[in-house]
Amino acid sequence: MSAAAVTSPSSADPAAPGSKAVASPRWLPGFFVLALIWGSSYLFIKVGIQEVHPLHLTLFRVALGAATLLVILLVTRDRLPRDLRLWAHLFVIGGIGVALPFTLFGYGEQRVDSTLAGLWNATTPLVVLPLAVLVFRTERMTIHRLIGLFIGFGGVLVLLGIWQGVGGAQLTGQLMCFGASCCYGFAIPYQKRFVTGRTQSGVAVASTQLILATAQMAVIAPLFAGAPPAPWTLSGNVIASVLALGALGTGIAFLIMFRNIRLAGASTASMVTYVIPLVATVVGIVVLSERLEWYQPVGGLIVLAGVAVSQGVFSRHRRTRGAATDCVRDEPPSMVASEASACPSDQVGVTSEKPPARKAFTNTA
Repeated sequence: MSAAAVTSPSSADPAAPGSKAVASPRWLPGFFVLALIWGSSYLFIKVGIQEVHPLHLTLFRVALGAATLLVILLVTRDRLPRDLRLWAHLFVIGGIGVALPFTLFGYGEQRVDSTLAGLWNATTPLVVLPLAVLVFRTERMTIHRLIGLFIGFGGVLVLLGIWQGVGGAQLTGQLMCFGASCCYGFAIPYQKRFVTGRTQSGVAVASTQLILATAQMAVIAPLFAGAPPAPWTLSGNVIASVLALGALGTGIAFLIMFRNIRLAGASTASMVTYVIPLVATVVGIVVLSERLEWYQPVGGLIVLAGVAVSQGVFSRHRRTRGAATDCVRDEPPSMVASEASACPSDQVGVTSEKPPARKAFTNTA
């Protein structure tokens, strides 16, 4: 499901900076459960919008997610941040990085299948990279990143089936899904620039994002979509989908991601990114009997290949092959990573944390 880059370490976080994550098969079940949860989000959206307006679906989703994470805060005796400037930055992220992309995926899936929406979400790192380099200056452009960007852009053209001509409702839906990925692409380097390095835990930051997103949607949804439907008027499948999107896809998935980071390290745990589109495709085809054009999964694979090249996955694998342990300075993912999935460094979820003495607003390239 739905998660910007990083937050600062806290005693409430399972993965503490400087910890050593030992390779262990115990992380595998959590890895695949997380991929299943986040990859199924597009199925839950598709089912939910059958009876719930996309704006209301987003409102229910962020409200349930906020409630779930607040319970976790109480159990762990953590607390929300007190810095008003941080709240202002999280207000921006809650709107652009949470509420808006959730809504755009809802509107998009009124026009395209859930499988295609899941494939479009894989383009997020391709948006993150140029923004991180040119706008927020949190990353540096390298040759492998530039090559990966061009490969990924080619995958986008294949995904659209550009040679057939584009237009109509499906194009609109695909552009909405791509717009959602662009929102994640903005929020991730924004959070890395303005939030990374704070002393709050990942749960506290994610909770604040969801609280602020809920406040925004509580105003916007009734204004543009009227009163939300009463729960007893909805079918069981829709209610289950809404609950899964809110509670399962944020709170529980969040804890699973923490565990995966602790057991396998940030780089390994973040590889869930490459499994999520596959899960979204399989679930959509099996459960909803959706069909894809031949070029759509091909385009998705090209996009993922571009992402892998831009993030140096293959060169990193060669450098670390044979290592028994993965010594990391890990940071748990914040809210933006759940839907956008979790990627190393340039995308969502987890990145290598800088030393604690690093100031909050210092570039972290």
